[in-house]
Amino acid sequence: MKKKFNKTMKLFITFLKIGAFTFGGGYAMIPLIQRETVEKNKWISDDDILEIVAIAESTPGPISVNAATFIGYKVSGFWGAFFSTLGLILPAFIIMFLLSFLLRKIKDNRIVEYAFFGIRAGVLALIVNSLMKMYKQVNKNLIAYIIMILSLVLTTFLNVNAILVIILCGIVGLVYSLCVERSVKK
Repeated sequence: MKKKFNKTMKLFITFLKIGAFTFGGGYAMIPLIQRETVEKNKWISDDDILEIVAIAESTPGPISVNAATFIGYKVSGFWGAFFSTLGLILPAFIIMFLLSFLLRKIKDNRIVEYAFFGIRAGVLALIVNSLMKMYKQVNKNLIAYIIMILSLVLTTFLNVNAILVIILCGIVGLVYSLCVERSVKK
């Protein structure tokens, strides 16, 4: 019982650090989540993180919160999910609560505008880093490239709802996997 409690508290502290020291939202947190949960604590594998990110992207809510919840649950059940999620969102809640009072007073300050410009550029780099790591780990075949390009075209140029695109990608991936599995069995 004490061992499970300690692991749950370690999950809380880990996700509290990730939530406190990551700017830019969910995608910017993925590399830190991967480093802390796969490389440092070895709670899950690289394959697990890919699956968790895929599921977290396709379920309602922020990707980082969904990932924290899934990882917490996998590592320590319900309480692991609860405390991982709480740890991740608590810093943002506190910071946003305090900043809401401050930003009203300094929102037109040029220095603040420049700082946010720099933060946005840094966040973009973190997102690209996350994308590159995920790309290296995903199976590369013609179907995967077709799905990727069609998803980009549908969401970017044709303004198709991202939820619909995710559902369609899931269906195509499922059908493709079933066809490959069936052909291997023959």
